Amino acid sequence: MLSRRVPLFIVALVAFSSVLLWAAKEFIPPRAANANTYPSKDAHPNEKVTVALDVYNAAPKDDIFITHYNQEGILPILLIITNDSDRPISLKGMGAELVTAGRAKLEALDVEDVFRRVAHIQGSSNPRQVGPITLPGGNKNKKAQQQLDEITRAHFSADLVEPHATRSGFLFFDIENVQQPVAGAHLYLTGVRDMRGNELMYFEIPLIPANAANPGGQ
Repeated sequence: MLSRRVPLFIVALVAFSSVLLWAAKEFIPPRAANANTYPSKDAHPNEKVTVALDVYNAAPKDDIFITHYNQEGILPILLIITNDSDRPISLKGMGAELVTAGRAKLEALDVEDVFRRVAHIQGSSNPRQVGPITLPGGNKNKKAQQQLDEITRAHFSADLVEPHATRSGFLFFDIENVQQPVAGAHLYLTGVRDMRGNELMYFEIPLIPANAANPGGQ
């Protein structure tokens, strides 16, 4: 009887340890450097605005997340915008589109879409409403709550970039069933405007696969 109980105890201990590790981990946003320091960028010298990307689709960089987005068919891309001019720029009408080497066109997902994918809400029961989002499992679902908090904190949400400042945050793209979503892909950023309402020329930034180096030091 003892020999049968030991494996069950080990399984239970591993499962309990995994829960504790999940609960103990906290998402800390990466510290972004000036966009000009990144290899994947597009600079507009006349406007003195630079947009850069940093792909978080592989270890060790994606270890900052508690959610394995790559396993869920989600591609996280850190967007960095540096304004080296003397005037603020507006991002309220900004749009981001990822165009792959195979010409697939992907729009950036909002917080609700990302959460519904990673939390598998459609197959859940006993949902609880959190704003416009349905949280599966009620108040006891700490994992889902952590996922929602992480996505909300990670998602790019700046409405403007002050003079001589840098803003950053993650864009998330649905790459499920998309072949070669990174190599040869480009991100097009539109809707960046000066404070007079004039739209800057669009930014076209090539994607470079993730690696261990990060100018932000994370």
